Order: sequence, then structure tokens, then C-alpha cells
Amino acid sequence: MTSKLWDATVFAYLPDDTNAVPAGRLTLMEEGTQVRASTFGYGRLYLERSKAIPVDPVSLPLHDAKPGTERLYEPCNGLELFGAVRDAMPDSWGRRVIENKLRAEPNSLKESEYLMHAGSNRFGALDFRMDPSSVEQSGLMPTILDLPYLLEAADRVQCHEQLPEHLRQLFDAGPSMGGARPKAVVAAEGRVWLAKFPSQGDAFNVPQIEQACLELARECGLNVPATGLVTVSGGRQIMLIERFDRIVKQDGSLSRKHVVSALTLLGLHESDSPTASYSAIARKLSELGASGFVQTDREELFGRMVFNILVGNDDDHLRNHAFVWNERVRGWMLSPLYDVLPKPQRGYDHYLHLSVGEQGRLATLDNALSHAGQFGLLPPQATAIIDRISGRVREWRTFFEGRMGVPMVECDKVSSAFRKPKDIGWK
Repeated sequence: MTSKLWDATVFAYLPDDTNAVPAGRLTLMEEGTQVRASTFGYGRLYLERSKAIPVDPVSLPLHDAKPGTERLYEPCNGLELFGAVRDAMPDSWGRRVIENKLRAEPNSLKESEYLMHAGSNRFGALDFRMDPSSVEQSGLMPTILDLPYLLEAADRVQCHEQLPEHLRQLFDAGPSMGGARPKAVVAAEGRVWLAKFPSQGDAFNVPQIEQACLELARECGLNVPATGLVTVSGGRQIMLIERFDRIVKQDGSLSRKHVVSALTLLGLHESDSPTASYSAIARKLSELGASGFVQTDREELFGRMVFNILVGNDDDHLRNHAFVWNERVRGWMLSPLYDVLPKPQRGYDHYLHLSVGEQGRLATLDNALSHAGQFGLLPPQATAIIDRISGRVREWRTFFEGRMGVPMVECDKVSSAFRKPKDIGWK
């Protein structure tokens, strides 16, 4: 199969700015639908900007790039694609929307085609355009009033039905958001939200349960974006979660925060995620974290690990942990929490996706405590975090039913996901 070179300009929205600037040139070597290699070179004018952000924290550090030099970078660790580029590309759901728009078969397009059809309102602060003079291609952002139509469109995409024009346009503002579940970007109350829809085959009311779980995490003292729940005709519900990578300015314009996944921060391939660990993320925070925030973020990360153990969230892979660029101290901070959902279990032993402690992925609190030192925590400090979170999660059903209005029947469906501290190595 013949390899072909494809290139485009990478744009970056710098901190507090509403317009993107060219950051450099990306070249992909594609063979069929696969990327075999890639290179990137920073632009001279970009490197002279005082607010320039590192496009990729590991493969494209700014301290190695000096104005006046012409250096081509390759992805670290033998990867075919830069992690930050991968983060900005559409994931499973975004690809289905793009394929519907282009009337293409599933996974039949080149990576460059998915990249360029994802729209400008993608995750983080990067954009991709054919040349430095190209303009942003952002569609009209739907509002909360469009949710019934977006839900109809999501249903049709899942059924592989072609969308009529009036529904297709609703996805133009942001078909690129990651994950497999149906979602769309909407504007409401002067803020930007991700709307997460029910999916065909759901065993329980996923939007309602996810929102309740995130609000329970907030009760545990974890950093959670604002959430909401909207009920549309027919009684179906849609969860809203505020985008932490967008800032609405006073004039209504948007500035963006540069965000990368833990997968990118660790310089790993997606296939490496199951062999990674929470402690590896904590160690990388020590290296690349924002000065003055490292220990706070490591404690937060430890708390999230404990929470995932207690609520049975095993979708804690490296793409579901993110880091935000802090311009003031020029370092990376742990993003707010997202994508946390209890998973009903049958067996007694539960496991997370990432390794927890000395016993690997085993989801027990004593296993979590075994690696507390790698989060910069002394045993009494780690114990206090576990006690705080387990004490609140212990009353999850009261919180779900009484505070969040989750029906008893829905609680019953997910009850096997939640663990009692005494059953998993705690007092």
C-alpha cells in the first residue's frame, strides 16, 4: 500500500485570546486509513510570542524550541501521532457523526479527514487548518432549546440513519468531543456545556446516574464542573456538564484553555493505558505540574482514585484524566473531574482500569493506601482522605434518592457497583 504525505497548519488559541494563531506545521504519513509517522515544526513567529503554549507537553516542549531554529519533531516513544493531536481528534462518537455527514462507512476515512472535519470547537485549545491564512470553521452553537432536536439526531446517528440538513447543522459546532457515548456542545446561561444523551441499550438511566455520581464526588470534596439534568418530552433525560476548557468573556466571545489527556502527559499509546497507574500520573505531575499546585493536585488525584474504587467506576482510563495549562506559572494542573459512572458488578473482586497500588488494579482501599507515598502523602494524610470520601459514599443511596431525585428502581440497578469500606480493606 502506498504511503502519502499530508500536512496542515496547527493553530493555537493562546491564553485569554479569542482568535487562534498559527503555531506550526503538522505532517502525517498515511498508509490507507492509518497514520504511520508524523512530524511537527514550530513557526518562528509563534516561538517569539510571550504567551506561546507547548502544543504537546512531552513531544513538543517549548524549552527545546528556540526562535530562529528550524527543527522538526517526531512523537515521543515511537508513537505514530503526537498525543496532543490525538486528544484534539474526534473519538468514537465524533467519528460516527462525521461519517454520517460524509455518508461514509464506519472507520473508512483517513485520520486526516477525521481531523479536518471535526470543526474548530474541539477539545482544548488547538485547531487544524490547511494553511496559515485559513479562518476558523466553527458552526452555530446549539442552545439548550435545541436539546430535543439534538437527541433526535443522536438517535438517528446511532441507528445509522442519514440526518436531514436541519439536524446535521446542529452538530457542526462540535462533533469532535471524545468518548463513545452520544453527546453535543450547547450554550446555556452564558456558558458552554457538553450535553450527554441516553444511548441505545442502556441498562439504566445513565445521564441521571452520572450526574448524581458527579455531585456525590463534589460532596466528597473533589473538584467537579457544574452539572445539570434536562428532561425532554417523553421523559428522557440529558446530562449537562460545563466545559472546563472554555471561558465565556464579557462580550460573549470564547477563550480556550489548552488541555491534554494523561495519556499524552505520560507519552503513551492507548494500548498502554491498562498497564499504567495512578502513581505514574502523580510522578508526572511532580515533573510537569504547575508550581505551587503539585501537591494539591496529587492529593486530588489520590481522592479520585479512592472515589472510583468506592463507586465502581472502572472507566478511569488515561483519556479520562486531563491536565490544563496554567499560563501564570507555565505548568500543567489536574483538570476538574469528568466521566465518572458506576458500573454494576457480579463478582466479589472489583478492578479499576489503572493500577491502584501494590496489588495492581485490585479496587480495595488498603491497596490504594499502599502507594500513598507516591502521591506525596503520609499514612495519616492518606487515611484522612479515605475516611472523608468513604464516609460520604457510604450514604450514596440517601444522597441519590433524597438530594438528586434518583428513583429507587434506578438505584437498585447500580447498587452492585458501590462498595462498603469494611468489605474492601477498611475499618
